[in-house]
Amino acid sequence: MTTFFFRAVASDGKIRNGSLAGASEKLVARELRKQGLTPVYVGAQPNKGLHTELKLPSFGGGKRRDVLFFTQELSTLLNSSVPLDRALAITTELTEKASFRAIVSDVLRVLKGGRSLADSLGTHPDYFSELYLNMVRAGEASGALAVIFERLAEFERTRDDLRNFIVSAMIYPALLATVGAASVGILLGFVVPRFAVIFQEGHMAMPTPTRLMLAASDLVRTYGWIALSAAVALAVGWRLYTRTAAGRLWWDRTRLKLPLLGDALLKAETSRFARAMATLVANSVPLVQSLGIAAATLNNKTIANALEGVAMGVKRGEGLAVPLRRAAVFPPLAAHLLTVGEETGHLDTMFARMADIYENDTRAAIKRFTAIFEPVVILVMGILVGSLILSMLLAVTSINDVAV
Repeated sequence: MTTFFFRAVASDGKIRNGSLAGASEKLVARELRKQGLTPVYVGAQPNKGLHTELKLPSFGGGKRRDVLFFTQELSTLLNSSVPLDRALAITTELTEKASFRAIVSDVLRVLKGGRSLADSLGTHPDYFSELYLNMVRAGEASGALAVIFERLAEFERTRDDLRNFIVSAMIYPALLATVGAASVGILLGFVVPRFAVIFQEGHMAMPTPTRLMLAASDLVRTYGWIALSAAVALAVGWRLYTRTAAGRLWWDRTRLKLPLLGDALLKAETSRFARAMATLVANSVPLVQSLGIAAATLNNKTIANALEGVAMGVKRGEGLAVPLRRAAVFPPLAAHLLTVGEETGHLDTMFARMADIYENDTRAAIKRFTAIFEPVVILVMGILVGSLILSMLLAVTSINDVAV
């Protein structure tokens, strides 16, 4: 028997913390339900809140994680038959982040004022997307709000998992490139000039590699600040340009054509689109409306704009697979899967299958990219640093030759 720690909600709405011996987490949770408690957390480690249980990487996106925690907590409570207002009140207590606790409290206040849950959540559009609100509206209309939040929790979790995988996979190559560039800059800016002084004072002949190294060091020390200022100005200008409609469209179109990385980006957008459509279609949101909402969740404007033509094709009665194939923005397999989904009448299931396929493909594509990018960065930085060190060694050797 193992001792498990738990966090549960009592029938009076208060939080209960404690420990209970059992063979497994499931059996402990079952025992808590027999005692009239709704388990929120059961685990081998003490838990100060549901946020500790969900150990997600902290790579930014605080708002997204807040919404994920909120959705999972609310899903657990609603599926345990806790009334909506009480579930929101309990979620407020479970939320450890003060800023988001205020958001949930405000949602509860608006709800008690007589507005629907979707309208209450809609007062905070920075946190709750159009997809989220439409899903909640569908749940309220069908009386299946608990099921809707369960699906929303799954949608937010899978999307967050994929995002965290991509970010974590790219951190090491980016860090490697940054450290390598900084090492070269320090060598050229501070270490190499010490050798230059020795040769200048002794009026000694220098090997060709050493002369090239010293010339590069002079360029860095003389024009380095100009190059750095130009790089900053270029970055700011690029940022401003890509925020314009034309610039954003051009950059999104160009990114899809990048070797290796473009394929990963396309598959990531395909999985995001499919996951959103699976969630919406499964909850009886009209297809045209679903396409508009799913397009809003995409990061790539080229693909999002192409979905407008797909929606027009659906309105004309062409179905979904035909206009999607004609748009030619998603991989060919996507249209074939949706054709099967339309023929069998299980479009939501096929969208979910499509999302699973392309999430796995995205992970594989990112792994291929990093598998090639990392050794390339190591090789380039190794050549640069090695060349500098070799030039210094040749300089030291030449000094010894002169001394002899």
